[in-house]
Amino acid sequence: MVISALGRRRRNARGRGGVPAPDVDEGRWIEVDAVHKTYRPRRSEPTHALSDVTFTVRRGEFVSVVGPSGCGKTTLLKILAGLVPGSRGTVRVAGHEVAGPLPEVGMVFQAATLLPWRTVLQNVMVPVEVRKLDARVYRERAERLLAMAGLDGFEDTYPHELSGGMQQRTGICRALVHDPAVLLMDEPFGALDALTRDHMNVELLRIRRESGQTIVFVTHSIPEAVFLSDRVVVLSPRPGRIAEIVDIELARPRALSVMASDRAGVFVERIRKHFDGAGVTDR
Repeated sequence: MVISALGRRRRNARGRGGVPAPDVDEGRWIEVDAVHKTYRPRRSEPTHALSDVTFTVRRGEFVSVVGPSGCGKTTLLKILAGLVPGSRGTVRVAGHEVAGPLPEVGMVFQAATLLPWRTVLQNVMVPVEVRKLDARVYRERAERLLAMAGLDGFEDTYPHELSGGMQQRTGICRALVHDPAVLLMDEPFGALDALTRDHMNVELLRIRRESGQTIVFVTHSIPEAVFLSDRVVVLSPRPGRIAEIVDIELARPRALSVMASDRAGVFVERIRKHFDGAGVTDR
């Protein structure tokens, strides 16, 4: 029921308002073309964060971005979200050039950033209120998303009553409620303990499988990137350049046990070789 309802709405969508432009190429759902970013503070030297970053993301694809601390991973995500401008180059999401925040994009941050005075359902409905969408229609969608995320029965619970993993799942539902064309995730599980993080990775793949979402996911963890992704974009040390884009040829659906396989180990080591000796990523 959830799969068909969410998928049908996505296939029939056209135009603005969190949905793709007509005739957009689904093989180039996200286009990043020769993007550079230099920060120019008033009282210090410029920082060259990104240099000539170019790649595309297909519709429905899960792409992770890994690289050393300070290489521009979060900056790249913010440029995709329209939160900061690139210095040069262009970015398009679902056929729309990014020149500011787009309704086509949902974002999940490192912390859940839930409003403590609002219940789980009320937190999920925040984007609906901000965009002045039909609350009756989107409340039903919010409830379906919460059920899909294993949070049915917690709609009237407040954030302080939830575990860290449940808070992050609520944040994912909030980012998905207006049916964005793209979901951006900035190390959303980095603060969780290892067992909870593994559980959240499995949950994220299940949610993504049922929603059909296109996801760009930033992480420091190479094994996490391999487990989750269709492809992994590997950035060099600052200024971040694309060192390699690795196709993760592991069958889906995936269980955590796949990470013990020799095949997964090949991909982990292929990515890790870019950083060996630098101590810059989670092993």
